[in-house]
Amino acid sequence: MNYCDECAIKTLRYLDNDLAGRELQDFLTHLESCASCRAHVEAEKQLSATLDRSRPLYSAPAALRARLAAAAVQDSPASGVQESIYPRASGTQGGRLAPTFRLLASWRVLVPAALAMALALAVLPNIERQVQAASYVETAVATHKSYLSGNLPSGLESSSAEQVTAWFAGKVPFDFRLPRGESAPETNPAYRLKGATLVNYRGSPAALVTYETHNDKISLLVDSSKSAVVGGGDEIAFGKLTFHYHNDSGFRVITWTNHGLSYALVSSVSGPARASCLVCHQNMADSSNFKTHP
Repeated sequence: MNYCDECAIKTLRYLDNDLAGRELQDFLTHLESCASCRAHVEAEKQLSATLDRSRPLYSAPAALRARLAAAAVQDSPASGVQESIYPRASGTQGGRLAPTFRLLASWRVLVPAALAMALALAVLPNIERQVQAASYVETAVATHKSYLSGNLPSGLESSSAEQVTAWFAGKVPFDFRLPRGESAPETNPAYRLKGATLVNYRGSPAALVTYETHNDKISLLVDSSKSAVVGGGDEIAFGKLTFHYHNDSGFRVITWTNHGLSYALVSSVSGPARASCLVCHQNMADSSNFKTHP
């Protein structure tokens, strides 16, 4: 292999400022006396400028560049290499990129493309989860609007948690139970259970439990965590639970997961996230854990 062939292989390293010392000096000295190699270096500079304008350019490790250069040297014939691989200056700027040159040039394109693909594969699952979580919130708000307008599907009217639990048995593809009271009911409960009905979420039945306060209506959408994804919004941790605050269409939506179920509580009531647990726990012995205190 003559020095022109070596110079052509070292061009990418030169443009990446990877040549130094005697190797760099020999390269520059050769360029001063070889018009063909100067033309090749200029063509590479133009290609690099085009790539820099079109995308971020990531530098591959030096070890990878060395392996590519070694592979190119091994694949090159003993003579006439430059004529078949690199365009010589002959009064025209055009020239045919032969296989090895195309390999080296494509490396500069494929590295950032591969990194971009890897980044996309890492980000896509999180984006998909956010989309699914937003879908659950939208469904909860839509069913709540139907509750306010009196357009919910017919279901059960009852203030008994036991009756609501029994009514859902066999109607939803998951085990849902409203907590049973473990202490005497409050004489004037903040939340009054009104009943239950079935709504559709992603092609399967989900449970909707309805409540009333003195001046508001509250709905609780419940589905399996395998179907309903919870996330996004403002996150508030309370014990082992993580609540997600959302504001949608003027309603306050709080979502969380517990024991394999996803919950979406929709209302116009303000207050801390843990207070939402009182909807089901107000008549239970642990109700004080969820009340707010001045």
